[in-house]
Amino acid sequence: MKATGIVRRIDELGRVVIPKEIRRTLRIREGDPLELFTDRDELMLKKYSPIASVERFAEGTAKSLNEQSGLLAAICDNDAVLSAYGQGKRGLVGKTVSDKMTEVMTSRRSYLANKSEGGEMLPVTQDQEEEFTAQIVVPIVANGDCLGAVVLLSREEGSVLEASCVKLARLTADIIANQFE
Repeated sequence: MKATGIVRRIDELGRVVIPKEIRRTLRIREGDPLELFTDRDELMLKKYSPIASVERFAEGTAKSLNEQSGLLAAICDNDAVLSAYGQGKRGLVGKTVSDKMTEVMTSRRSYLANKSEGGEMLPVTQDQEEEFTAQIVVPIVANGDCLGAVVLLSREEGSVLEASCVKLARLTADIIANQFE
């Protein structure tokens, strides 16, 4: 744990203001749920991710998606790639999702792009180095809240992702969302 040197007082309703710089750095937005932890005389706040609570399920799901589609498959929460399976997974797992991915998830609309058809490839992570030629991003929405996304990626030249891949990604997003309803 790193000390910030910032001290805040609790108001009469028990509230504490988290400084804007810290919220920006940790990508905490208004309305985001925070989980509270205590250890003796310490209080810790952690951004809550429902999908992270089913991480083992997400790992198995990414593996199954890869086996069924032959594509690099990833499961993200709103902040990071939680699990991935397929060639290139190491470049994704644990990395912060890009701002463009956050926009897609916030819009709650699926995104399909094929470079061979002139589509714009969205970076999946902030510091993505690898180039992909086709992608599907399907937000995971439960109870009206976007919890993350299912992502399928191809790096084969001239690759075009077909309707069956889109259906597979949507089905997977629905199955994950049903874990929270």
